[in-house]
Amino acid sequence: QLQLVESGGGLVQPGGSLRLSCAASGFTLDYHTIGWFRQAPGKEREGVSCISSSGGSTNYADSVKGRFTISRDGAKNTVYLQMNSLKPEDTAVYYCAAHRNYYRDTPECPYYGMNYWGKGTLVTVSS
Repeated sequence: QLQLVESGGGLVQPGGSLRLSCAASGFTLDYHTIGWFRQAPGKEREGVSCISSSGGSTNYADSVKGRFTISRDGAKNTVYLQMNSLKPEDTAVYYCAAHRNYYRDTPECPYYGMNYWGKGTLVTVSS
């Protein structure tokens, strides 16, 4: 059984910090490109950040650059999203997704190309 499970969401005040986790079960995240996506109420799902299979390269949406940091821990089979200086506009359901990538070590996370998706975790930034 292949699963991705997000955790760490919750209520936080503007300017606060939160760390999301994406844990894999039933398979290893090695050789997978991992992305974080989010969907706010009434809006389309958007890419937030992406990390290459080796963890050596990352990219971020302009809206979160400088505030969010994506990382991965192979020993724990987990990917993280550290979110700092949170804004009300960051309120959304956050999803992690994995894309099989055995040959290319690049931080590319195409929405329609992701192979596995978690069920999401809700982040609410109050004002």
